[in-house]
Amino acid sequence: MDTINSIGNAKQILREVSRVIVGKDEVMIKVLLGIVAGGHILMEDIPGVGKTTMALAFSKALGLEYNRVQFTPDVTASDITGYNIFNRKTGDFEFREGAVMCNILLADEINRASPKTQSSLLEAMNDGRVTVDGTAYLLPDPFMVIATQNPLGFVGTYPLPEAQLDRFALRLSLGYPEKKQEIEIAKGKSHDKTLPTVRRRANREIIAEMKRYADEVYCDDSIYEYIVDFVASTRNTKYLSLGASPRASIMLGRLAKAYAFIDGREYVLPSDVGVLLLPSLAHRVVLSREAAGS
Repeated sequence: MDTINSIGNAKQILREVSRVIVGKDEVMIKVLLGIVAGGHILMEDIPGVGKTTMALAFSKALGLEYNRVQFTPDVTASDITGYNIFNRKTGDFEFREGAVMCNILLADEINRASPKTQSSLLEAMNDGRVTVDGTAYLLPDPFMVIATQNPLGFVGTYPLPEAQLDRFALRLSLGYPEKKQEIEIAKGKSHDKTLPTVRRRANREIIAEMKRYADEVYCDDSIYEYIVDFVASTRNTKYLSLGASPRASIMLGRLAKAYAFIDGREYVLPSDVGVLLLPSLAHRVVLSREAAGS
């Protein structure tokens, strides 16, 4: 498969998702960027605007195995990572796989789960494995989390820990639909009715090729310096009590390469980085008391 075909596959994936989510092309492109860059996506928005539907549409168009977990306070860490159970017939413990044993984990309303359950995803998101009772189990390749969460002002939500937020490549928001789209929804043309029409346009091999071509995109040292300088600047301001980590610099570089790849270029432009600064960094920093109170 050559680069042109690989870019064509990316466009086909976006077209399939746009059959369900209309008028949100920029958001859909950024979700695909996260997939190509090997990152995880956090969709933060109010209920009812199509966050989960978009995640499901991507999982269908990508042709990957996925699990969906509706996070609630009674979901336990073992539901996510798996657990050992004693088999009386054999006299041994057997491992029962948790929800993470898939290519795409749709973590729906992740901030409704307890902090302990949220933290159970850390190892999976960072290392592509889970450890249960001292034994490590590798996750399928590729593996990514597409999580949705409601704003913290809603009842029954728990803030995600900073360490977990740092594992998300991008935090995105769909926002309310445009008037034309909301009229169609009001007529009964809901996302749920169009979701079954999404066709598979990729598989593991195609996604691996897309990742490889994106990784081969040229990024000049001056752009890497620009990325590192900007990320470092978040650590030296009175308005932030927590700046972005080096993990942010690594992921921002990967995202910029993926952006150039999907745009059909073999090189990264400074503008590619500029487009990605806010969605890739905003969730990784914490406002200082001074900034929050102003």
